[in-house]
Amino acid sequence: MEFIDYYNILGISKTATENEIKSAYRKLARKHHPDLNPNDATAKSKFQQINEANEVLSDPEKRKKYDKYGKDWQHAEEIEKARQQQQARGSAGRRQSAQDFSGDFGGDFSEFFESMYGAGGGSRSRRAGFRGQDINAELHLDLRDVYQTEKRTITVNGKSIRLTIPAGVENGQVIKIAGHGGPGVNGGPNGDLYITFSIANDPKFKREGSNLYANVDVDLYTAVLGGDIMVDTFDGKVKLKVAAETQSGTKVKLKGKGFPVYKSEGTFGDLYITFHVKLPSNLTQQEKDLFTELSKLRSHGN
Repeated sequence: MEFIDYYNILGISKTATENEIKSAYRKLARKHHPDLNPNDATAKSKFQQINEANEVLSDPEKRKKYDKYGKDWQHAEEIEKARQQQQARGSAGRRQSAQDFSGDFGGDFSEFFESMYGAGGGSRSRRAGFRGQDINAELHLDLRDVYQTEKRTITVNGKSIRLTIPAGVENGQVIKIAGHGGPGVNGGPNGDLYITFSIANDPKFKREGSNLYANVDVDLYTAVLGGDIMVDTFDGKVKLKVAAETQSGTKVKLKGKGFPVYKSEGTFGDLYITFHVKLPSNLTQQEKDLFTELSKLRSHGN
């Protein structure tokens, strides 16, 4: 198994902090994401390496093992156990050089495994199977992509995976797809795939859980006299009645016009609309005169 320098893949130093690792991963994942580089085999391969590097270096325990054991980091416990067994046999009288079990393999412990279990043949049955590593991936979507349940195909670790994305999935939510991680070793089970959803807000709507929030402009005359206006909801326009003398900043709730509730088919949150009263501009002289008259009427009335 060839050694892969995860630090080099992410373009960071071996002393990189957790935040530096996260920042480097996100930047590279966006750049090489298959959705942004269709039919680009190089970008696809790079994206897989980036996910693999992040999966190891973002986990303190895995990173510690990787720094110590290199490409054999997944077998750290077996390596240490084998060392102890070999040391025990040596202390019991077997004449083995100390170099056989405590020498410097330059980060490659494959020789050590072979010395303990053999490279094949009759020793194969004694070699334990190891579970493949888990893989973390990030899927970038727009808010409208998760308004309805939809199917999408993604490519991870060289495999195309058909996903059903439930309506209402949350930003930052993680799902596990069992058996779609790294391949097992010596007949061991595959690892799992963990997908984190990164969902951007819509330009017109802000989402908080299953509720949506939006701002709507209302002209001065409608705000003062009242009337009907058409407003955008996430699934189309609706007519909304504006009460007379509506103040700027007034909030109204449209029940059931929010976002789907995750895994609760047919259930929606609410849409909260904040009115912003727009003052007229470029007034004619006649309009200014009328506002002056109105001002006088208000003054006399008080």
